[in-house]
Amino acid sequence: MQGSWRSLWLLLILFGCHAEKKASAPRDHLVISTEQNASWIRNFNPLSAAAGARWVTLGAMYEPLMIYNRMEGRLIPWLGLRADFEDPMHHQLKVTLRSGVRWSDGKPFTARDVAFTFQLLRKFPALDSNGIWNFVKSIEVMDDTQLRFHFQRAFAPGVLQIMQQPLVAAHSWKDVPDPVSFANEHPVATGPYTEVTLFENQVFEIGRNPYYWQKDKAAVKALRFPAFASNEQVMLNLLQGNIDLAANFVPAVERIYVDRDPEHNRYWFPLVGNMVFLYLNTTTVPYDQAEVRRAISMAMDRQKIVKVAMFNYSEPGHASGMTQGLGRWRLPADHPGSDWVRFQPDKAEALLDQLGLKKDDKGMRRLPNGEVWSLDINVVSGWSDWVRAAQIISLNLRAIGIDARLRTYDFGAWFSQLQRGEFQGAISWSTDTVEPYEFYRFLMSEKTRQPIGTPAASNWHRFGDSEVEARLEKLASTFDAATKQQLVHELQILFMAKAPAIPLFPNPAWGTAHTRYFQNFPTPQNPYAVLSPNYRPEILQVLTEIKPVTRVTL
Repeated sequence: MQGSWRSLWLLLILFGCHAEKKASAPRDHLVISTEQNASWIRNFNPLSAAAGARWVTLGAMYEPLMIYNRMEGRLIPWLGLRADFEDPMHHQLKVTLRSGVRWSDGKPFTARDVAFTFQLLRKFPALDSNGIWNFVKSIEVMDDTQLRFHFQRAFAPGVLQIMQQPLVAAHSWKDVPDPVSFANEHPVATGPYTEVTLFENQVFEIGRNPYYWQKDKAAVKALRFPAFASNEQVMLNLLQGNIDLAANFVPAVERIYVDRDPEHNRYWFPLVGNMVFLYLNTTTVPYDQAEVRRAISMAMDRQKIVKVAMFNYSEPGHASGMTQGLGRWRLPADHPGSDWVRFQPDKAEALLDQLGLKKDDKGMRRLPNGEVWSLDINVVSGWSDWVRAAQIISLNLRAIGIDARLRTYDFGAWFSQLQRGEFQGAISWSTDTVEPYEFYRFLMSEKTRQPIGTPAASNWHRFGDSEVEARLEKLASTFDAATKQQLVHELQILFMAKAPAIPLFPNPAWGTAHTRYFQNFPTPQNPYAVLSPNYRPEILQVLTEIKPVTRVTL
Protein backbone atom coordinates (compact mmCIF):
# COMPACT_ATOMS: atom_id res chain seq x y z
CA MET A 1 0.00 0.00 0.00
CA GLN A 2 3.05 2.28 -0.26
CA GLY A 3 1.59 3.58 -3.53
CA SER A 4 -1.46 4.79 -1.64
CA TRP A 5 0.74 7.02 0.49
CA ARG A 6 2.71 8.27 -2.49
CA SER A 7 -0.51 9.13 -4.32
CA LEU A 8 -1.76 11.00 -1.25
CA TRP A 9 1.35 13.14 -1.03
CA LEU A 10 1.32 13.75 -4.78
CA LEU A 11 -2.29 14.89 -4.66
CA LEU A 12 -1.54 17.19 -1.73
CA ILE A 13 1.43 18.71 -3.53
CA LEU A 14 -0.55 19.25 -6.72
CA PHE A 15 -3.46 20.67 -4.81
CA GLY A 16 -1.27 23.03 -2.81
CA CYS A 17 0.46 24.28 -5.95
CA HIS A 18 -2.49 24.79 -8.25
CA ALA A 19 -5.71 25.14 -6.27
CA GLU A 20 -7.04 28.57 -5.53
CA LYS A 21 -9.24 29.54 -2.63
CA LYS A 22 -12.78 30.10 -3.74
CA ALA A 23 -15.11 32.77 -2.47
CA SER A 24 -17.55 31.16 -0.07
CA ALA A 25 -21.27 31.63 0.30
CA PRO A 26 -23.18 30.71 3.45
CA ARG A 27 -24.45 27.15 3.65
CA ASP A 28 -27.05 25.75 5.99
CA HIS A 29 -25.94 22.11 6.06
CA LEU A 30 -23.10 20.78 8.23
CA VAL A 31 -20.94 18.39 6.20
CA ILE A 32 -19.61 15.47 8.27
CA SER A 33 -17.08 12.77 7.41
CA THR A 34 -17.11 9.75 9.69
CA GLU A 35 -17.66 6.47 7.85
CA GLN A 36 -15.68 5.72 4.72
CA ASN A 37 -17.73 3.89 2.12
CA ALA A 38 -17.90 3.98 -1.65
CA SER A 39 -21.70 4.20 -1.38
CA TRP A 40 -24.43 4.34 1.26
CA ILE A 41 -26.97 1.75 2.38
CA ARG A 42 -30.09 3.13 4.05
CA ASN A 43 -30.06 1.66 7.56
CA PHE A 44 -30.94 3.57 10.74
CA ASN A 45 -31.36 0.71 13.20
CA PRO A 46 -30.02 1.93 16.59
CA LEU A 47 -30.30 -1.44 18.32
CA SER A 48 -28.64 -4.00 16.08
CA ALA A 49 -25.03 -4.91 16.85
CA ALA A 50 -24.49 -6.01 13.25
CA ALA A 51 -22.64 -3.76 10.82
CA GLY A 52 -24.60 -1.51 8.51
CA ALA A 53 -26.35 1.22 10.50
CA ARG A 54 -25.34 4.72 9.51
CA TRP A 55 -23.30 6.82 11.95
CA VAL A 56 -26.02 9.43 12.32
CA THR A 57 -28.31 6.82 13.92
CA LEU A 58 -26.58 7.09 17.29
CA GLY A 59 -24.82 10.37 16.55
CA ALA A 60 -27.91 12.53 16.06
CA MET A 61 -31.15 10.54 15.93
CA TYR A 62 -31.55 8.16 18.86
CA GLU A 63 -30.76 9.43 22.32
CA PRO A 64 -29.97 7.75 25.67
CA LEU A 65 -31.02 8.58 29.21
CA MET A 66 -27.62 10.11 29.96
CA ILE A 67 -24.34 10.78 28.15
CA TYR A 68 -20.93 10.04 29.61
CA ASN A 69 -18.67 13.02 28.95
CA ARG A 70 -15.09 11.74 28.86
CA MET A 71 -13.60 15.22 29.13
CA GLU A 72 -15.45 15.88 32.39
CA GLY A 73 -15.53 12.27 33.61
CA ARG A 74 -19.22 12.28 34.48
CA LEU A 75 -22.69 11.40 33.26
CA ILE A 76 -24.65 14.28 31.73
CA PRO A 77 -28.46 14.16 32.17
CA TRP A 78 -30.21 13.90 28.80
CA LEU A 79 -33.58 12.18 28.37
CA GLY A 80 -33.11 11.09 31.97
CA LEU A 81 -32.67 13.56 34.82
CA ARG A 82 -31.77 11.32 37.75
CA ALA A 83 -30.81 7.71 38.52
CA ASP A 84 -30.67 6.68 42.18
CA PHE A 85 -30.43 3.38 44.04
CA GLU A 86 -33.26 3.22 46.55
CA ASP A 87 -31.87 0.44 48.74
CA PRO A 88 -28.52 -0.27 50.44
CA MET A 89 -28.16 -3.55 48.50
CA HIS A 90 -28.16 -1.66 45.20
CA HIS A 91 -30.98 -3.75 43.76
CA GLN A 92 -33.49 -1.02 42.86
CA LEU A 93 -32.53 1.80 40.52
CA LYS A 94 -35.11 4.56 40.18
CA VAL A 95 -34.88 6.65 37.00
CA THR A 96 -36.60 10.01 36.56
CA LEU A 97 -37.18 11.22 32.99
CA ARG A 98 -37.34 14.65 31.48
CA SER A 99 -40.92 15.76 30.88
CA GLY A 100 -42.20 17.34 27.68
CA VAL A 101 -40.04 15.30 25.29
CA ARG A 102 -41.69 14.18 22.05
CA TRP A 103 -40.76 11.79 19.30
CA SER A 104 -40.11 13.18 15.84
CA ASP A 105 -43.66 12.28 14.78
CA GLY A 106 -45.04 14.43 17.59
CA LYS A 107 -46.09 11.66 19.99
CA PRO A 108 -44.96 11.93 23.64
CA PHE A 109 -41.89 10.15 24.94
CA THR A 110 -42.66 8.37 28.23
CA ALA A 111 -41.33 5.77 30.63
CA ARG A 112 -43.24 3.15 28.65
CA ASP A 113 -40.94 3.75 25.68
CA VAL A 114 -37.91 3.19 27.91
CA ALA A 115 -39.36 -0.03 29.29
CA PHE A 116 -40.33 -1.18 25.79
CA THR A 117 -36.77 -0.65 24.51
CA PHE A 118 -35.26 -2.78 27.24
CA GLN A 119 -37.93 -5.46 26.80
CA LEU A 120 -36.93 -5.67 23.12
CA LEU A 121 -33.39 -6.46 24.24
CA ARG A 122 -34.81 -9.23 26.39
CA LYS A 123 -36.99 -10.69 23.63
CA PHE A 124 -34.20 -10.50 21.04
CA PRO A 125 -30.91 -11.30 22.84
CA ALA A 126 -28.88 -10.44 19.71
CA LEU A 127 -29.75 -6.80 20.45
CA ASP A 128 -28.53 -6.98 24.05
CA SER A 129 -24.85 -6.43 23.27
CA ASN A 130 -24.13 -5.15 26.79
CA GLY A 131 -25.81 -8.11 28.47
CA ILE A 132 -28.23 -5.90 30.37
CA TRP A 133 -30.62 -8.76 31.06
CA ASN A 134 -27.81 -10.64 32.76
CA PHE A 135 -28.22 -8.29 35.73
CA VAL A 136 -31.69 -6.73 35.32
CA LYS A 137 -34.58 -8.82 36.66
CA SER A 138 -37.54 -6.64 35.73
CA ILE A 139 -38.63 -3.08 34.91
CA GLU A 140 -41.48 -1.33 36.64
CA VAL A 141 -43.19 1.70 35.06
CA MET A 142 -44.35 3.98 37.86
CA ASP A 143 -45.80 6.80 35.75
CA ASP A 144 -44.98 8.72 32.56
CA THR A 145 -41.69 10.09 33.91
CA GLN A 146 -40.56 7.48 36.44
CA LEU A 147 -39.56 3.85 36.26
CA ARG A 148 -37.64 1.40 38.38
CA PHE A 149 -35.06 -1.17 37.31
CA HIS A 150 -34.98 -4.21 39.59
CA PHE A 151 -31.51 -5.78 39.58
CA GLN A 152 -30.88 -9.49 40.06
CA ARG A 153 -27.82 -8.61 42.12
CA ALA A 154 -25.60 -5.67 42.96
CA PHE A 155 -23.98 -4.72 39.67
CA ALA A 156 -21.92 -1.52 39.70
CA PRO A 157 -21.37 -1.13 35.91
CA GLY A 158 -25.10 -1.49 35.28
CA VAL A 159 -25.90 2.18 35.77
CA LEU A 160 -23.66 3.31 32.92
CA GLN A 161 -24.95 0.59 30.62
CA ILE A 162 -28.58 1.47 31.26
CA MET A 163 -28.00 5.21 30.99
CA GLN A 164 -26.30 5.01 27.58
CA GLN A 165 -28.72 2.61 25.91
CA PRO A 166 -30.32 4.24 22.81
CA LEU A 167 -34.10 4.36 23.16
CA VAL A 168 -36.78 3.63 20.56
CA ALA A 169 -40.48 4.48 20.31
CA ALA A 170 -42.87 1.71 21.34
CA HIS A 171 -45.52 2.80 18.86
CA SER A 172 -43.00 2.72 16.00
CA TRP A 173 -41.31 -0.60 16.83
CA LYS A 174 -44.06 -2.73 18.40
CA ASP A 175 -45.05 -4.35 15.08
CA VAL A 176 -41.53 -4.88 13.71
CA PRO A 177 -41.22 -8.67 13.22
CA ASP A 178 -37.42 -8.83 13.34
CA PRO A 179 -35.74 -5.85 15.06
CA VAL A 180 -32.34 -7.45 14.53
CA SER A 181 -32.40 -7.17 10.73
CA PHE A 182 -34.79 -4.18 10.56
CA ALA A 183 -33.27 -1.38 8.43
CA ASN A 184 -35.52 1.30 9.97
CA GLU A 185 -35.47 3.41 6.81
CA HIS A 186 -37.93 5.97 8.20
CA PRO A 187 -36.71 6.64 11.74
CA VAL A 188 -38.87 8.06 14.53
CA ALA A 189 -36.51 9.35 17.23
CA THR A 190 -36.04 12.04 19.89
CA GLY A 191 -32.70 13.46 18.69
CA PRO A 192 -31.97 16.83 17.08
CA TYR A 193 -31.71 15.47 13.51
CA THR A 194 -34.19 12.79 12.42
CA GLU A 195 -35.70 13.69 9.03
CA VAL A 196 -34.24 11.88 6.00
CA THR A 197 -34.56 14.63 3.40
CA LEU A 198 -32.19 13.07 0.86
CA PHE A 199 -30.76 9.59 0.43
CA GLU A 200 -28.69 8.62 -2.60
CA ASN A 201 -25.80 6.22 -3.15
CA GLN A 202 -23.21 8.98 -2.86
CA VAL A 203 -24.78 11.39 -0.38
CA PHE A 204 -27.55 11.60 2.18
CA GLU A 205 -28.93 14.42 4.31
CA ILE A 206 -30.73 14.50 7.65
CA GLY A 207 -32.90 17.47 8.61
CA ARG A 208 -33.97 18.81 11.99
CA ASN A 209 -36.43 17.06 14.26
CA PRO A 210 -39.50 19.36 14.19
CA TYR A 211 -40.33 18.41 17.79
CA TYR A 212 -36.87 18.39 19.35
CA TRP A 213 -36.96 19.05 23.08
CA GLN A 214 -33.96 21.42 22.79
CA LYS A 215 -35.24 23.15 19.66
CA ASP A 216 -33.18 26.29 20.24
CA LYS A 217 -30.04 24.09 20.24
CA ALA A 218 -30.64 22.42 16.88
CA ALA A 219 -29.24 25.50 15.18
CA VAL A 220 -27.94 23.78 12.03
CA LYS A 221 -30.61 23.17 9.40
CA ALA A 222 -29.30 19.80 8.19
CA LEU A 223 -26.43 17.29 8.36
CA ARG A 224 -24.94 16.12 5.08
CA PHE A 225 -22.88 12.96 4.55
CA PRO A 226 -20.99 12.57 1.25
CA ALA A 227 -19.54 9.13 0.52
CA PHE A 228 -15.73 9.07 0.67
CA ALA A 229 -14.00 5.80 -0.10
CA SER A 230 -10.55 6.76 1.22
CA ASN A 231 -8.52 9.11 3.38
CA GLU A 232 -7.17 10.70 0.21
CA GLN A 233 -10.66 11.82 -0.84
CA VAL A 234 -11.36 13.11 2.64
CA MET A 235 -8.09 15.04 2.69
CA LEU A 236 -8.74 16.83 -0.57
CA ASN A 237 -12.23 17.83 0.55
CA LEU A 238 -10.92 18.98 3.92
CA LEU A 239 -8.36 21.20 2.20
CA GLN A 240 -11.05 22.64 -0.05
CA GLY A 241 -13.21 23.53 2.94
CA ASN A 242 -15.92 21.10 1.81
CA ILE A 243 -16.05 19.25 5.16
CA ASP A 244 -17.02 20.97 8.41
CA LEU A 245 -16.45 18.15 10.90
CA ALA A 246 -14.37 14.99 10.41
CA ALA A 247 -13.08 12.04 12.38
CA ASN A 248 -10.24 11.15 10.05
CA PHE A 249 -6.53 10.69 10.56
CA VAL A 250 -4.64 13.61 8.96
CA PRO A 251 -0.88 13.23 8.43
CA ALA A 252 1.23 16.26 9.49
CA VAL A 253 -1.99 18.07 10.39
CA GLU A 254 -0.43 21.45 11.23
CA ARG A 255 1.41 21.76 7.94
CA ILE A 256 -1.08 20.06 5.64
CA TYR A 257 -4.38 21.20 7.10
CA VAL A 258 -4.08 24.08 9.58
CA ASP A 259 -1.53 26.11 7.62
CA ARG A 260 -3.72 25.88 4.54
CA ASP A 261 -6.34 28.12 6.22
CA PRO A 262 -5.18 29.14 9.71
CA GLU A 263 -8.25 31.30 10.25
CA HIS A 264 -10.74 28.44 9.86
CA ASN A 265 -9.00 25.06 10.05
CA ARG A 266 -8.86 23.50 13.51
CA TYR A 267 -7.92 20.12 14.97
CA TRP A 268 -7.83 18.43 18.36
CA PHE A 269 -6.45 14.91 18.88
CA PRO A 270 -6.52 14.17 22.66
CA LEU A 271 -5.45 10.67 23.74
CA VAL A 272 -8.79 9.83 25.35
CA GLY A 273 -9.79 7.28 22.75
CA ASN A 274 -9.71 3.51 22.92
CA MET A 275 -6.76 1.21 22.38
CA VAL A 276 -5.99 -0.01 18.87
CA PHE A 277 -5.24 -3.74 18.90
CA LEU A 278 -3.99 -6.42 16.58
CA TYR A 279 -6.65 -9.10 17.06
CA LEU A 280 -5.71 -12.69 16.31
CA ASN A 281 -8.45 -15.28 15.91
CA THR A 282 -7.95 -17.39 19.03
CA THR A 283 -10.10 -20.23 17.68
CA THR A 284 -7.46 -21.08 15.06
CA VAL A 285 -4.00 -22.66 15.23
CA PRO A 286 -1.50 -21.37 16.29
CA TYR A 287 -3.24 -18.24 17.66
CA ASP A 288 -5.03 -20.32 20.29
CA GLN A 289 -1.76 -20.30 22.27
CA ALA A 290 -0.99 -17.35 24.55
CA GLU A 291 2.77 -17.76 24.06
CA VAL A 292 2.38 -17.48 20.29
CA ARG A 293 0.43 -14.26 20.68
CA ARG A 294 3.04 -12.91 23.10
CA ALA A 295 5.84 -13.77 20.68
CA ILE A 296 4.08 -11.96 17.84
CA SER A 297 3.70 -8.94 20.11
CA MET A 298 7.41 -8.89 20.95
CA ALA A 299 8.28 -8.96 17.24
CA MET A 300 6.50 -5.64 16.60
CA ASP A 301 8.32 -2.29 16.67
CA ARG A 302 5.71 -0.02 18.27
CA GLN A 303 8.04 2.98 18.42
CA LYS A 304 8.36 2.86 14.65
CA ILE A 305 4.61 2.35 14.25
CA VAL A 306 3.88 5.43 16.36
CA LYS A 307 6.50 7.53 14.56
CA VAL A 308 5.88 6.49 10.96
CA ALA A 309 2.25 5.42 10.87
CA MET A 310 0.84 7.75 13.54
CA PHE A 311 3.07 10.80 13.01
CA ASN A 312 3.79 10.74 16.75
CA TYR A 313 0.16 11.59 17.57
CA SER A 314 0.07 8.57 19.87
CA GLU A 315 2.36 6.40 22.01
CA PRO A 316 3.18 2.67 22.25
CA GLY A 317 0.42 0.61 23.82
CA HIS A 318 0.54 -0.11 27.55
CA ALA A 319 0.98 -3.74 28.62
CA SER A 320 -2.42 -3.66 30.37
CA GLY A 321 -4.15 -2.72 27.13
CA MET A 322 -5.67 0.34 28.82
CA THR A 323 -5.21 3.88 27.51
CA GLN A 324 -4.68 7.13 29.39
CA GLY A 325 -8.43 7.40 29.76
CA LEU A 326 -8.18 4.50 32.24
CA GLY A 327 -4.72 5.54 33.40
CA ARG A 328 -5.55 5.74 37.10
CA TRP A 329 -6.17 1.97 37.09
CA ARG A 330 -2.96 0.91 35.32
CA LEU A 331 -0.05 -0.94 36.86
CA PRO A 332 3.43 0.60 36.36
CA ALA A 333 4.86 0.19 32.86
CA ASP A 334 7.73 -1.91 34.28
CA HIS A 335 5.53 -4.30 36.25
CA PRO A 336 6.70 -7.94 35.97
CA GLY A 337 5.22 -9.50 32.85
CA SER A 338 4.86 -6.21 31.01
CA ASP A 339 7.80 -6.80 28.67
CA TRP A 340 5.59 -8.58 26.13
CA VAL A 341 4.78 -5.24 24.46
CA ARG A 342 8.46 -4.29 24.03
CA PHE A 343 10.32 -4.76 20.75
CA GLN A 344 12.38 -7.93 21.34
CA PRO A 345 12.58 -9.86 18.04
CA ASP A 346 15.34 -12.18 19.28
CA LYS A 347 13.25 -13.20 22.28
CA ALA A 348 10.23 -13.65 20.01
CA GLU A 349 12.20 -15.99 17.74
CA ALA A 350 13.53 -18.01 20.66
CA LEU A 351 10.03 -18.42 22.08
CA LEU A 352 8.62 -19.63 18.76
CA ASP A 353 11.48 -22.07 18.42
CA GLN A 354 10.67 -23.46 21.88
CA LEU A 355 7.06 -23.91 20.81
CA GLY A 356 8.17 -26.03 17.86
CA LEU A 357 7.26 -23.43 15.22
CA LYS A 358 10.69 -23.51 13.64
CA LYS A 359 12.06 -22.12 10.39
CA ASP A 360 12.64 -24.22 7.30
CA ASP A 361 15.70 -23.96 5.07
CA LYS A 362 14.15 -20.91 3.39
CA GLY A 363 13.75 -19.05 6.67
CA MET A 364 9.97 -19.49 6.85
CA ARG A 365 8.31 -20.92 9.94
CA ARG A 366 6.15 -24.01 9.63
CA LEU A 367 2.87 -24.76 11.41
CA PRO A 368 2.29 -28.12 13.16
CA ASN A 369 0.59 -29.45 9.99
CA GLY A 370 3.74 -28.67 7.97
CA GLU A 371 2.31 -25.69 6.07
CA VAL A 372 4.21 -22.41 5.79
CA TRP A 373 2.94 -20.06 8.51
CA SER A 374 1.03 -17.27 6.78
CA LEU A 375 -0.99 -14.53 8.46
CA ASP A 376 -3.46 -12.16 6.78
CA ILE A 377 -3.91 -8.84 8.59
CA ASN A 378 -7.21 -7.17 7.69
CA VAL A 379 -7.45 -3.36 7.57
CA VAL A 380 -9.93 -0.87 6.12
CA SER A 381 -8.79 0.33 2.71
CA GLY A 382 -8.15 4.05 2.79
CA TRP A 383 -7.42 4.20 6.53
CA SER A 384 -3.86 5.19 5.78
CA ASP A 385 -2.64 5.27 9.40
CA TRP A 386 -3.78 1.70 10.08
CA VAL A 387 -2.63 0.57 6.64
CA ARG A 388 0.84 1.92 7.35
CA ALA A 389 0.84 0.29 10.81
CA ALA A 390 -0.08 -3.04 9.22
CA GLN A 391 2.74 -2.65 6.69
CA ILE A 392 5.27 -2.22 9.50
CA ILE A 393 3.84 -5.16 11.44
CA SER A 394 3.97 -7.34 8.32
CA LEU A 395 7.65 -6.50 7.80
CA ASN A 396 8.39 -7.18 11.48
CA LEU A 397 6.73 -10.60 11.31
CA ARG A 398 8.38 -11.56 8.04
CA ALA A 399 11.71 -10.82 9.73
CA ILE A 400 11.03 -13.64 12.22
CA GLY A 401 9.77 -16.07 9.55
CA ILE A 402 6.00 -15.47 9.43
CA ASP A 403 4.54 -14.77 5.99
CA ALA A 404 2.37 -11.84 7.11
CA ARG A 405 0.32 -10.04 4.47
CA LEU A 406 -1.80 -6.91 4.50
CA ARG A 407 -5.40 -7.34 3.30
CA THR A 408 -7.52 -4.24 2.71
CA TYR A 409 -11.32 -4.17 2.50
CA ASP A 410 -14.12 -1.68 2.24
CA PHE A 411 -15.30 -0.75 5.74
CA GLY A 412 -18.51 -2.78 5.52
CA ALA A 413 -16.74 -5.98 4.43
CA TRP A 414 -13.94 -5.50 6.98
CA PHE A 415 -16.34 -4.92 9.87
CA SER A 416 -18.59 -7.81 8.90
CA GLN A 417 -15.62 -10.20 8.92
CA LEU A 418 -14.44 -8.76 12.21
CA GLN A 419 -17.80 -9.12 13.93
CA ARG A 420 -18.33 -12.67 12.66
CA GLY A 421 -14.84 -13.80 13.63
CA GLU A 422 -14.07 -14.71 10.03
CA PHE A 423 -10.46 -13.52 9.91
CA GLN A 424 -6.93 -14.55 10.89
CA GLY A 425 -5.70 -11.16 12.08
CA ALA A 426 -7.23 -7.70 12.04
CA ILE A 427 -6.40 -4.24 13.32
CA SER A 428 -9.28 -2.59 15.16
CA TRP A 429 -10.26 -0.54 18.17
CA SER A 430 -11.27 -1.74 21.62
CA THR A 431 -14.57 -1.19 23.38
CA ASP A 432 -15.25 2.49 23.98
CA THR A 433 -15.68 2.43 27.74
CA VAL A 434 -14.74 4.41 30.83
CA GLU A 435 -14.78 1.39 33.17
CA PRO A 436 -12.10 -1.35 33.49
CA TYR A 437 -14.90 -3.89 33.96
CA GLU A 438 -16.38 -3.27 30.52
CA PHE A 439 -12.94 -3.03 28.94
CA TYR A 440 -11.81 -6.45 30.15
CA ARG A 441 -15.24 -8.03 29.80
CA PHE A 442 -15.20 -7.47 26.06
CA LEU A 443 -11.59 -8.62 25.76
CA MET A 444 -11.58 -11.71 27.96
CA SER A 445 -15.03 -12.76 29.17
CA GLU A 446 -16.51 -16.12 28.28
CA LYS A 447 -19.92 -14.46 28.29
CA THR A 448 -19.05 -12.13 25.41
CA ARG A 449 -17.60 -14.90 23.25
CA GLN A 450 -19.84 -15.73 20.30
CA PRO A 451 -19.53 -18.71 17.91
CA ILE A 452 -17.74 -18.08 14.63
CA GLY A 453 -20.24 -16.66 12.16
CA THR A 454 -22.42 -14.99 14.81
CA PRO A 455 -21.99 -11.18 14.93
CA ALA A 456 -20.34 -10.00 18.14
CA ALA A 457 -20.40 -6.46 19.50
CA SER A 458 -16.81 -6.99 20.58
CA ASN A 459 -14.58 -9.91 21.61
CA TRP A 460 -14.05 -10.36 17.91
CA HIS A 461 -11.05 -12.58 18.64
CA ARG A 462 -13.30 -15.08 20.49
CA PHE A 463 -11.41 -15.35 23.78
CA GLY A 464 -12.76 -16.46 27.16
CA ASP A 465 -11.15 -17.54 30.41
CA SER A 466 -12.56 -18.87 33.71
CA GLU A 467 -9.94 -17.12 35.87
CA VAL A 468 -10.88 -13.83 34.28
CA GLU A 469 -14.58 -14.55 34.66
CA ALA A 470 -14.28 -15.07 38.43
CA ARG A 471 -12.60 -11.69 38.90
CA LEU A 472 -15.02 -9.90 36.61
CA GLU A 473 -17.90 -11.22 38.72
CA LYS A 474 -16.30 -9.85 41.89
CA LEU A 475 -15.47 -6.53 40.25
CA ALA A 476 -19.02 -6.08 39.03
CA SER A 477 -20.51 -6.55 42.48
CA THR A 478 -18.26 -4.29 44.53
CA PHE A 479 -18.74 -0.62 45.32
CA ASP A 480 -15.60 -0.48 47.50
CA ALA A 481 -12.79 1.53 45.86
CA ALA A 482 -9.87 -0.43 47.35
CA THR A 483 -11.36 -3.81 46.46
CA LYS A 484 -12.10 -2.58 42.96
CA GLN A 485 -8.51 -1.39 42.46
CA GLN A 486 -7.10 -4.73 43.59
CA LEU A 487 -9.35 -6.68 41.25
CA VAL A 488 -8.43 -4.45 38.31
CA HIS A 489 -4.74 -5.09 39.07
CA GLU A 490 -5.39 -8.84 39.05
CA LEU A 491 -7.18 -8.55 35.69
CA GLN A 492 -4.22 -6.66 34.25
CA ILE A 493 -1.85 -9.42 35.35
CA LEU A 494 -4.09 -12.02 33.70
CA PHE A 495 -4.29 -9.90 30.54
CA MET A 496 -0.49 -9.71 30.33
CA ALA A 497 -0.13 -13.44 30.91
CA LYS A 498 -2.84 -14.61 28.51
CA ALA A 499 -2.38 -11.94 25.81
CA PRO A 500 -5.92 -12.25 24.38
CA ALA A 501 -5.29 -9.30 22.06
CA ILE A 502 -2.15 -7.33 21.21
CA PRO A 503 -2.17 -3.60 22.13
CA LEU A 504 -0.59 -1.38 19.48
CA PHE A 505 -1.23 2.27 20.42
CA PRO A 506 -3.95 4.46 21.96
CA ASN A 507 -6.31 5.79 19.34
CA PRO A 508 -6.37 9.60 19.45
CA ALA A 509 -9.81 11.15 19.40
CA TRP A 510 -9.38 12.37 15.82
CA GLY A 511 -11.24 15.60 15.26
CA THR A 512 -10.92 18.33 12.62
CA ALA A 513 -13.26 21.27 12.14
CA HIS A 514 -13.66 23.97 9.51
CA THR A 515 -15.13 27.13 11.06
CA ARG A 516 -15.93 29.27 8.02
CA TYR A 517 -19.63 28.37 8.17
CA PHE A 518 -20.17 27.03 11.70
CA GLN A 519 -18.76 27.86 15.11
CA ASN A 520 -18.59 26.76 18.76
CA PHE A 521 -16.80 23.46 18.17
CA PRO A 522 -14.97 21.96 21.18
CA THR A 523 -11.34 23.04 21.57
CA PRO A 524 -8.59 22.50 24.16
CA GLN A 525 -9.60 25.91 25.52
CA ASN A 526 -13.31 25.03 25.55
CA PRO A 527 -13.32 21.23 26.13
CA TYR A 528 -17.03 20.78 26.76
CA ALA A 529 -16.81 17.47 24.83
CA VAL A 530 -14.41 15.76 22.44
CA LEU A 531 -14.32 17.29 18.97
CA SER A 532 -14.18 13.93 17.25
CA PRO A 533 -17.55 12.69 15.92
CA ASN A 534 -16.35 9.13 16.54
CA TYR A 535 -17.74 9.18 20.07
CA ARG A 536 -21.43 8.46 20.27
CA PRO A 537 -23.62 9.47 22.03
CA GLU A 538 -21.22 12.20 23.23
CA ILE A 539 -21.32 13.85 19.81
CA LEU A 540 -24.93 14.83 20.62
CA GLN A 541 -23.47 17.46 22.94
CA VAL A 542 -21.48 18.92 20.06
CA LEU A 543 -24.34 18.92 17.55
CA THR A 544 -26.50 20.80 20.05
CA GLU A 545 -23.83 23.49 20.60
CA ILE A 546 -22.66 24.18 17.04
CA LYS A 547 -24.14 27.32 15.48
CA PRO A 548 -23.91 28.93 12.04
CA VAL A 549 -21.58 31.92 11.87
CA THR A 550 -23.53 35.13 11.76
CA ARG A 551 -21.32 36.69 9.14
CA VAL A 552 -19.28 35.03 6.43
CA THR A 553 -16.13 36.76 5.20
CA LEU A 554 -15.79 36.38 1.46
